[in-house]
Amino acid sequence: MSRTSVARWIRTLRHLRADQAAAQLRHFAGGKVTPVRLNPPVTWSASPVPVPFLGAPAHIEGDGSRLRLLRCEVDFGDRIDWDRDAEGPLWAFHLHQFDWLRQPGLDPGRRAAWMLDWVERHPRGVGWRPHPISLRLLSWIKLLMTPGALELDGESRERLVASMGDQAETLARHPEVRLQANHLFSNWLGVVAAGLAFRGTAADAWLACASQLRTQMDRQIGASGSHVERSPMYHSLLLENVLDLLNLSRAAPGRAPRELDAHLEETAARMRGALAVWTHPDGQIALLSDSAFAIAQAPSRLHAYAEALGVREEPPQRGGWLSDSGSLRLEAGSFSVLASLAGPQPAYQPGHAHCDALSFELCVGDERVVTDAGVAEYVPGDRRDHSRATRSHATIEVDGFDQAELWGAHRVGGRPIVTVEAVVPPSHAAARCAGWATRDTVHRREFAVTEAGVEIVDSIEGTPAPVRLSLPLAPGLEPEWIRAGDIAVAARVTLASGRILRIDLPEGVDWALEREGYSPEFGLEIERACLRGRGRDFRRGTWRFSFES
Repeated sequence: MSRTSVARWIRTLRHLRADQAAAQLRHFAGGKVTPVRLNPPVTWSASPVPVPFLGAPAHIEGDGSRLRLLRCEVDFGDRIDWDRDAEGPLWAFHLHQFDWLRQPGLDPGRRAAWMLDWVERHPRGVGWRPHPISLRLLSWIKLLMTPGALELDGESRERLVASMGDQAETLARHPEVRLQANHLFSNWLGVVAAGLAFRGTAADAWLACASQLRTQMDRQIGASGSHVERSPMYHSLLLENVLDLLNLSRAAPGRAPRELDAHLEETAARMRGALAVWTHPDGQIALLSDSAFAIAQAPSRLHAYAEALGVREEPPQRGGWLSDSGSLRLEAGSFSVLASLAGPQPAYQPGHAHCDALSFELCVGDERVVTDAGVAEYVPGDRRDHSRATRSHATIEVDGFDQAELWGAHRVGGRPIVTVEAVVPPSHAAARCAGWATRDTVHRREFAVTEAGVEIVDSIEGTPAPVRLSLPLAPGLEPEWIRAGDIAVAARVTLASGRILRIDLPEGVDWALEREGYSPEFGLEIERACLRGRGRDFRRGTWRFSFES
């Protein structure tokens, strides 16, 4: 291993928590998950839930023999290959999570047959990793509790319940302490859900893990209600699971600890408030960090589910400021800006972070104008690198370096220093970013939003360095240059409403129109326009977004 690689590993690993570092060492020393066979078995005893569970997410199509997950279709023919991994680990995880089995219209007998086939033919492998177990337990519990969803005789039900008991016990013994973040949150959600749905000595022990779940909820969901990984997509996924567990808790009032019910309801209320901040006027989530459409439920469905469960929406104390994740909504008149005022988070697991400090998404009315990169895939390579790079976000790249030292599919070595100077929702904010490799050159950005438009002032402080300014636009928006002589000073775009938006550009850089990929869904890449400015002596400039009269 080269000296450079060793240094990068040190910069990556030094942020780990002590328990996480120890778990990583055990894992790499051969500590793989071994399925546990539970004895004595548990018994199924769940009661009907008070509110119907939400249906399958939108990214799923197929009938078992043919499955389309994450826009990637596989034809299995007569039999599902549970060991298939050709499409990458994320596709395999979704296969083994079984959310695809909750599609409407599938035959109840075939649903049951696929579940039993998994039990029979997948005794070990990727499906026994903790994260797929967590979400599969929730999927199977929801299917068993949905009237008419499954057609099972007594013997088949016993086999299925026995397997679920093995899965829950395996999960309880092997939580993903080495990864933490949303994985560990989901692990304890799955274990506690099994504790509510089953009876027996083991089920009592699973239910006692509610204390570990509460710890993760408090660690990962801050006072402003946003999930620590700064991804609206993962936030939405976790919110649905929190609501599912609350639903299960309400179905077992004599078994569920009262403090668990209260904790779930209070956490879900704050998460609803944060989700509202992360939802654009078009009703869809922002695409900050690793986020894409169609993986999580739409915000409107999550809010309706919460309302049906009697969970209120608790907005963050300072309007649109999600202090725990550094996201800020500024809005006035037709203009709304969602600004990213933080670096990779959390420090111990920033695997879903992008180089998006001081970047923003801009909507005019319910139309997206400036957009984040989205995410195409989790496989290491050019597409993954592009979605995470500084140049793919509406911010400034300094001296050719990304803000953070990104490597692999999910790793981060050196990190930027991001400082929030002012937050005055819903109109004003200011922050600074010093990249991991350019500490002496600081990018400062100030946002101001009024009914007349949006003004963003950029400045470079400290040691001068070449910069690259990026303004990636939503697909379909084609800018036209406004020039003073040979110099581009502004651009105009025609919105879907027919109105003309003028974008005045910072001076002191050379502007060009470039094309690049945008991935609002996994497996999807759409070409879009990006205004890109390059300069060697740039010190200060202003963006202005306003309507032409």
